[in-house]
Amino acid sequence: MAGKKIKVLIVDDSALIRQLLTSALSSDPEIEVVGAAPDPLIARSMIKELNPDVLTLDVEMPNMDGISFLEKIMRLRPMPVVMVSTLTQKGAAITMQALEMGAVDFVPKPTLDIKHALEEIKQELISKVKMASTARVVARSRPTDQPPKRLTPGPGFNSTDIIVAIGSSTGGVEALKEVITVLPPDSPPILITQHMPPRFTGSFAARLDSLSAVAVSEAKDNVRVFPGHVYIAPGDYHLTLYRSGGHYYTRLNHDPPVSGHRPSVDVLFNSVAEHAGHNAIGVILTGMGKDGAAGLKKMLEAGAQTIGQDESTSLVYGMPKAAKLMGAVQAEVAIGQIAAEILNRCKQR
Repeated sequence: MAGKKIKVLIVDDSALIRQLLTSALSSDPEIEVVGAAPDPLIARSMIKELNPDVLTLDVEMPNMDGISFLEKIMRLRPMPVVMVSTLTQKGAAITMQALEMGAVDFVPKPTLDIKHALEEIKQELISKVKMASTARVVARSRPTDQPPKRLTPGPGFNSTDIIVAIGSSTGGVEALKEVITVLPPDSPPILITQHMPPRFTGSFAARLDSLSAVAVSEAKDNVRVFPGHVYIAPGDYHLTLYRSGGHYYTRLNHDPPVSGHRPSVDVLFNSVAEHAGHNAIGVILTGMGKDGAAGLKKMLEAGAQTIGQDESTSLVYGMPKAAKLMGAVQAEVAIGQIAAEILNRCKQR
């Protein structure tokens, strides 16, 4: 309905942070902060009473930590949640867990000169809350410790010389987990650009590595890529591919942001189009905006095969939609089928 404001409930144990977040979000005419709770127990009754569209949730709080509360929300009353997380190694690991559990996104929580630092991230906070209000959030079952069922490549599978490039943004942590953890150990090398700041990509890679049959690591500069390995662009660095002799290598650079991002999916896809051409498979997953759409089109024009995540399983159907509208997507499939689609395309040609 036109003119309807996005109702936000803030959950944070710090009175100062609650005040500053309220002030920052209220500065936007499209957002209304309907309440602020000091802990999850109070937040629970406020959710029932105020029916907010979006929750901002602190990670570490008394009575019940943010992760336990998030698990209950996603199981019993699913709604868009933006985590507010400290930029520490522990904070990064917890945030990765939250994104896997269904949180839409996160914003960094400053620890020094809080008032000034929050002013700097105000626009990021506002845009992520607005984006979260449009996200497709579904109920989750209680997490299990059961390992994922690995896929087995079919007859004719051959990953020699094949390079897989994957781009993702909002919702990508959970989507990539669903793809990577079911791949067999002899999968082709995979290069990933996921929009994520420094510190967080290392935790993300370590988390995926612990759950997967393939080896997952943060990409390093000038390293030869091998089958059975996944290379994730480090925060604040573009990841590219190049070929030297008969081998492929990674390359990192700190060039200006492209499509508003560093790392940029377009930068990765453009390099794969140039250096791998018809030997490549390009995959674009959930995310806000259109980073990767033009690059995926270049990959297709260079002879690569291309896959997009479908609308029904995308948390935010922005990047896959932009690529589809540009004519860059050969096949659009549900997230649960993307790993199998990649393996099916690794056939002898």
